[in-house]
Amino acid sequence: MAKRIEFTQHGGPEVLSVVDYSPNNPADNEIQIENHAIGINFIDTYVRGGLYPVAKLPSGLGTEAAGVVVKIGAHVTGFKPGDRVVYAQGPLGAYSEVHNVPESAVAHLPDGISFEQAAACSLKGMTVYYLLNQTYQVKRNEIFLFHAAAGGVGLIACQWAKALGAKMIGTVGSPEKASRAKQAGAWDVINYQTEDIAARVKEITNGEKVNVVYDSVGESTWLPSLDSLKRRGLMVSFGNASGPVTGVNLGILNQKGCLYVTRPSLGGYVTNREELDQASNALFDMILSGKLNVDVPKEQIFALKDAQIAHTTIESRKTQGSSLLVP
Repeated sequence: MAKRIEFTQHGGPEVLSVVDYSPNNPADNEIQIENHAIGINFIDTYVRGGLYPVAKLPSGLGTEAAGVVVKIGAHVTGFKPGDRVVYAQGPLGAYSEVHNVPESAVAHLPDGISFEQAAACSLKGMTVYYLLNQTYQVKRNEIFLFHAAAGGVGLIACQWAKALGAKMIGTVGSPEKASRAKQAGAWDVINYQTEDIAARVKEITNGEKVNVVYDSVGESTWLPSLDSLKRRGLMVSFGNASGPVTGVNLGILNQKGCLYVTRPSLGGYVTNREELDQASNALFDMILSGKLNVDVPKEQIFALKDAQIAHTTIESRKTQGSSLLVP
């Protein structure tokens, strides 16, 4: 028997409960992984809450973890029991001691990277990789805007931007988060609680504004983001922490300068083994070269049974960087 987190209805953190279950043997092309560290992502709260409803209940939760291969199904060729691995796009159910994941979603974990580091940054780090290199290619010395700069994705983006030699303006919600983003490599910061985002972007860029805005906040930053863009700039909306952007009048893109908008996700950029290897290797290289530090604060590491507390904590918007569950 193993333990996992399940929910039988959509709702707040209180719907999460710990249950005993018997993992099935891995199917063809599946790998059974004993999780050593589990990534908590904001998207997990959308799944639990019903913004992204699941096909059937009860359901497991979570898509990201790092651990050790314990069994392999038929036709698995790239992995063997004992291998250290990480996955970021597994089927729901990563909040568990043991999980079966398709071979195509699993990457080998280099010895120099701990399970905690891998689970803290696999989904978030590959997200930053595609955002800054593929959705729009940020260039050396280019100024751009990135919301929630002290969050899990944001702190990785600060460091990645610095490694690229780019100038990232990060938005944050407190002076503590401002200093954390600055330490991580943000070129400048805007406290959206006390400052007008678009006005500050205009001021920082001497009236020029930016070519690209990356926004995981959603509803509350939609208009300030559009107002921060140059003519024919790109709005990259990749999350909705403040609520989804809905009912958009496309005419606004014309009024604000013939703007472009895209709504990407990792699942649209990493669709096969080649794309997974490209993104994960770029991320591992950043960690192993020392350009990216993804260590998790002790107070943001929760026991698996404390998933409710973990969700309450991340939804309070008080965490900085990544949070983990440990079985």
